[in-house]
Amino acid sequence: MTRPESAGSDYDVVISGAGLAGSAAAILLARRGARVALLERRSDPDAYKVLCTHSLTANAYPVLDELGLVPALEEAGAVRNDARWYTRWGWIEPRAAPAGPELPYAYNIRRSTLDPLIRSRAAQTPGVDLLLGHRVTGLVGEAGRTVGVRAATPGGEREIRARLVVGADGKDSAVAKFAGVATRRFENARFAYLAHFRNLPLRDGIGHTWFLEPDMAYAFPNDDGVTVVAVLPNKERLPAFRDDLEGSFHHFVRSLPEAPPIDSAERISKIIGTVDYPFHTRNPTAPGVALIGDAALTGDPLWGVGCGWALQSAHWLTVAVAPAATGRGDLDRSLAVYARRHRRRLRGHQYLAADFARARPFNPLERLMYSAAARDQAVARHMHRFASRVIGPLRFLNPVAVAKAAAVNLRHRGAAVPPAQVSHPRS
Repeated sequence: MTRPESAGSDYDVVISGAGLAGSAAAILLARRGARVALLERRSDPDAYKVLCTHSLTANAYPVLDELGLVPALEEAGAVRNDARWYTRWGWIEPRAAPAGPELPYAYNIRRSTLDPLIRSRAAQTPGVDLLLGHRVTGLVGEAGRTVGVRAATPGGEREIRARLVVGADGKDSAVAKFAGVATRRFENARFAYLAHFRNLPLRDGIGHTWFLEPDMAYAFPNDDGVTVVAVLPNKERLPAFRDDLEGSFHHFVRSLPEAPPIDSAERISKIIGTVDYPFHTRNPTAPGVALIGDAALTGDPLWGVGCGWALQSAHWLTVAVAPAATGRGDLDRSLAVYARRHRRRLRGHQYLAADFARARPFNPLERLMYSAAARDQAVARHMHRFASRVIGPLRFLNPVAVAKAAAVNLRHRGAAVPPAQVSHPRS
């Protein structure tokens, strides 16, 4: 529930950031008996993240289910994120096996819908105090560990103490900065622009992603009939692209294979984006501190995995630390468990993303897997599970899967070559 300035100053957990990761962690921790102060620097309860892929990958579905959000998301018009992917070998179009289970899925839903929804759920959760207009300005330390935060509020500076401080405050995390957590940066050789369109039909009504080697693009249908269209070209194209942003954006999209008909759709947003989006990894813990969501790790936006990882990391933290956060265990050991799980589950994904962010063509192993997925449904389903982050890199590239892909390509040797990839004239 939302509390005024007079709310108590001592909690089990203080969370900085009431976005996706912070609100999820607050709900999950409070349900396990923790007293949680959920701080949000913005005063508007309906505030939301603007620059986002607006996609929740299937790895997040179990967390959404535990939070009880699935019915609310579907009622709000969230779209299941089925997808097809263009490659130079044709389209990869994963479909469920005739006698098998449906493909794993989660949802595409705009953050303007999602963020207020999950924040309000957090505010209504017994044990959570949502403190709007609270910006962390420093950490409170004792005996070499963090034991609380200092925050600027509409009523002045205040100190809030807790056993654990959680940074859920994004890629430029103030909590990480004040805790002295080192950051490892990965440069991104692509830039990104996106816009929202209404009444933009897509084949089969599902998401599209274009691997143009090295350029990228995607179109994701969302709630309320809105489709997010994004382009992610090589930075070599940036000067010409910025000379005529609107013309370059529309020209890029029109040139895509099976291009979405943006000229007949209604653009309902500005073209927004970023020309420099390095991503990073941080140690997810320090004494008395844990980082979740983008504060711990930001991925390349072209993969649309940030929201899913935000929810997963909130869940991993809760499972690891909830007993200790309520005084029933060793907090340092619990934080070490969370840190190990975070690294084990996400380090491989981040390594592959950092390599691909160099804006290079596919390497030989990627050519093997993507070409086979365009030709064989079993390989396409395997790729879908990896793209949904339901499986990790080691399972995706296991010897059996690689051998299967090689066998598929051998069978197709000499088959008709699909039409060449559509090139994108320089803007």
